[in-house]
Amino acid sequence: MLPLPVLTPAQAAAWDARAERCGVPAGTLMESAGRAVATLLAARFAERLRQGVLVACGPGNNGGDGWVVARALHSAGAPVWVAASGEPAGELPRAMAALAREAGVRSLQPDGPWPNVGLAVDALLGTGASGAPRGAVAALLARVADLELPVVAVDGPSGLDLGDGVQHGPLRAALTVTFGGYRRGHLLARDDVGDLVAVDIGFPGPDPGWPVFLTEAAAADQVAPFDADAHKGSRGRIVVVGGDDGMLGAARLTARSVFAAGAGLVHLVAPTASVTIIATAEPDLQTCAQPFEARPSTRTTALLARADAVVIGPGLGRSPSRVDFVLGVLLAAPPEATIVLDADGLIAFAGQTDRLRDGLVGRRAILTPHAGEFRALFPEEASGVDVDPWGAAEAAAGRVGAAVLLKGVPTVIAAGGRPTATVAAGNPGLATGGSGDMLSGLVATFAAQGLEPLAAGGVGAVALGEAADLAARRVTARAMRPMDVLAALPDVWRRWDRLRREAPPPRPPILHELPAPQRI
Repeated sequence: MLPLPVLTPAQAAAWDARAERCGVPAGTLMESAGRAVATLLAARFAERLRQGVLVACGPGNNGGDGWVVARALHSAGAPVWVAASGEPAGELPRAMAALAREAGVRSLQPDGPWPNVGLAVDALLGTGASGAPRGAVAALLARVADLELPVVAVDGPSGLDLGDGVQHGPLRAALTVTFGGYRRGHLLARDDVGDLVAVDIGFPGPDPGWPVFLTEAAAADQVAPFDADAHKGSRGRIVVVGGDDGMLGAARLTARSVFAAGAGLVHLVAPTASVTIIATAEPDLQTCAQPFEARPSTRTTALLARADAVVIGPGLGRSPSRVDFVLGVLLAAPPEATIVLDADGLIAFAGQTDRLRDGLVGRRAILTPHAGEFRALFPEEASGVDVDPWGAAEAAAGRVGAAVLLKGVPTVIAAGGRPTATVAAGNPGLATGGSGDMLSGLVATFAAQGLEPLAAGGVGAVALGEAADLAARRVTARAMRPMDVLAALPDVWRRWDRLRREAPPPRPPILHELPAPQRI
């Protein structure tokens, strides 16, 4: 399967144009799009289809898609009506409307009486629309939104900016069907789009430089089973640096996630008081006492020199001396080890990004900030965090010369010269202390076992999200705790093994399905 791209509206328009240059006419794309939507309606809403379907069509190409949906449903015997905001504005939408009317599709006045139906289709505005809907489109959209019906959005809910995820309209869809790949706005506004399905309508292959969506199957392919003769040294040596007084829980969760991902040797570097506590609470975790106010000791330096990956930051504390301590840890770690810098390890460099960049020169490293940490470390890129995390992460990665995993909805992983990865697994239950600590442990373990930082970040984020989704089904997203997520990881590994051995059969035209997040 080709990579699934994550597109801006401009990239989507360029893809349309390239398809025409490659011999795929716009009419073929529109016909394929509308018929794919009709196929999904029949599969997902069979009972409601019998009650009838109202298709709201705008004047542009999105409306043209809607007329195709209506004609395909009518041909299959479903009762269907079209309410159009006005006459189609372009030659192609006009042709599709004429074909539908000739086939017998019935039209309704936007402000006239409507029959009782079981389902509504929003085909008013598509990927290229921006700003608030206006005029007749806005009036029709408001009326559709007032219907107490499930709404299926063609390309995206009208009023949602598919570039930055800003919602300018009143509509929330139960299902959104999009074409060739996801749009950025889909992944930024998960509450508005409902279930997401990307379908193939005949585009040529995507531009290799576009951001890609990391599916669970693609993540599973990168995590190989252990060899029969594996030993603790071959499964990865990870050192976690953190767990200051009163913050030991963060480092403990990181260490537990490292074990859960299959590391062979796990050490915690922490102050003496924390080491005393953890030695009893986690007897399988090896420890090294180290005051964070001092430079790394001879024993700590020797331990770091043998590491395959080092996690710096969970519960490290925010004393001004931390920046010098972290630089000392970086200096002691071997160049081939992967550095995972998280939490307080990132905050230590707020206002000192140049020192961080210099400390990471020649090293494999990945930074894993949430939005607040990102803004503190990269204030120049802060404005893009909510509306363009792809651009923000890419700029930050270029600034420090390391991979950057920007946690959020979605999570974005960028590294210079490689396609930026996007992860949408997970649910609001992860919005709690400890989730990032577990992620840093997963990322470090996959890096220690051979993945490059970009790949390790993507696989770790998918694993955490999938485990969270399993945990939410068991205990609800509201009641979910970090330990529930860790407890679900074994089931993720079993499922990934099945995916590696026997991939699900293709289901054309469906490329990928992304269920709405579990919110209860």
